[in-house]
Amino acid sequence: MRTRRLSLRPLTGRDIDALLTYRADAQVCRYLPFEPMTRTDIEQHLASRWAGTWLTDEGQELRLGVELAPTGELIGDVVLFWHSREHRGGEIGYVLHPGFQGHGYATEAARAVLSLGFEVLGLHRIVARIDERNEASAGIARRLGMRQESRLVHNEVFKGEWRTRLDFAMLADEWCPPGASRPGR
Repeated sequence: MRTRRLSLRPLTGRDIDALLTYRADAQVCRYLPFEPMTRTDIEQHLASRWAGTWLTDEGQELRLGVELAPTGELIGDVVLFWHSREHRGGEIGYVLHPGFQGHGYATEAARAVLSLGFEVLGLHRIVARIDERNEASAGIARRLGMRQESRLVHNEVFKGEWRTRLDFAMLADEWCPPGASRPGR
């Protein structure tokens, strides 16, 4: 998949060093559902969970590397989970190298994943679940046009402390493809 500035593609073994530059960083992982990763962790994920190159059924995830189109440099990754065939539900996630945050890359990549979910897979509803303290990630969900549907106060113990989770969502009929305009706006 291509966007104006990015290429999104399946991750491969040649991405291990680049993935380590941000997925091994404790600050990057602070609000995300994984601990800092080792080379072995990444190798194992590449051989299993991240090996898929397409979604064919519920319960699967498609993780794509985010690279700068002009240079091919891997700067992050995005994921689309297909949670339910019956309810046509999915979930997105995104993680970016700190040196590339603040330039709109995560929003651009996540928008492409929403497009894939709604326009190609025909999903009805896509959610994003975000730790309330992760203001940058919540800002991305809002810029995507996702609606905050809930704030679950001290919902779960997360990395040894109570976490308040924000749930964002978008429905297929709310999706506005990049470059299109919504009626009444």
